[in-house]
Amino acid sequence: MTNLDARPDLEVLDSGQPCTAVEVLGARAVPLGGLRATTVHRTLPQRRRSLVGAWCFLDHYGPDDVSVTGGMRVPRHPHTGLATVSWLFTGRIEHLDSGGTAASVVPGELNLMIAGRGITHQELSGTDTRTLHGVQLWYALPDATRFTENAFVHHVPEPVTLPGVTVRVFIGALAGSVSPVDTRTPDLLGAELVLEPGATARLPVRPDFEHAVLAENAAVTVDSAAVGHRSLAYVPAGSDTLVVEAGASGARVILLGGVPLQERIVMWWNFVGRDHDEIVEFRRRYQAELGFEPTDPRDVGKPALFGGFPPDQPAPLPAPPLPKARLVPRER
Repeated sequence: MTNLDARPDLEVLDSGQPCTAVEVLGARAVPLGGLRATTVHRTLPQRRRSLVGAWCFLDHYGPDDVSVTGGMRVPRHPHTGLATVSWLFTGRIEHLDSGGTAASVVPGELNLMIAGRGITHQELSGTDTRTLHGVQLWYALPDATRFTENAFVHHVPEPVTLPGVTVRVFIGALAGSVSPVDTRTPDLLGAELVLEPGATARLPVRPDFEHAVLAENAAVTVDSAAVGHRSLAYVPAGSDTLVVEAGASGARVILLGGVPLQERIVMWWNFVGRDHDEIVEFRRRYQAELGFEPTDPRDVGKPALFGGFPPDQPAPLPAPPLPKARLVPRER
């Protein structure tokens, strides 16, 4: 647990009082996957806010008719310095990675891929999927663990039923439920809440956490702030209570939380680093290891970052060109 006395910047409200300084962030539509692209609705990162705790990326997609969109077809691509969380509501995605894991992503089950110092993976819709609907989340690994080996974790959280709401905690702890998953990133929360029509969930939360609530399938109210469908409510640290209210049709939300990340990160394409030069090296080594570019003399003798891959898979994605300007750390 974080020592609140060591956080002089944290103003803790009176016990049981929700925060009223809620910031509502809209989503932007991003095509993912080529000509018949799946459109994702991205609320993190954006200019107004890059991070919630260590959470640095949130894509929400669907419900999509796979016969129209072609489903999810994301060929092999790299990651460094982060972890990915796949959480589905409908459909199935087949995951394959260079750490040797092949797994099906199905509704209500956590698939966590920790990239560590490097990994590549692909995600393809299952052939039996007719409707695809879910979220893809990333969190940044802290400096202490970002160069560790990659890993894959599967977990099926038990639902917790409270008056008017069902909670599934896939990372961290909430409502008496504790996920056993080792995230290599302390002080994180990830959960799905399904609220009955007109229900109000009044949840005790850690006051040293900042939180984000995604209005996944319907508008909700978060600590008295109206949050439209697909929008994200950001709640700063300082309150020990979070209140989420559903409308007449009920609602499902994704709740994320964490202690504000005290490290500045550089995030570009699928890499998380700490400065421009790290990102340049990650890109250079990925391009060489997958045969897109020759090996740079600076990298001769270095161990491979991104690993091998089974044969007969779709061609991998090349990295895009780097911007001409130097990459700078993201502000909160």
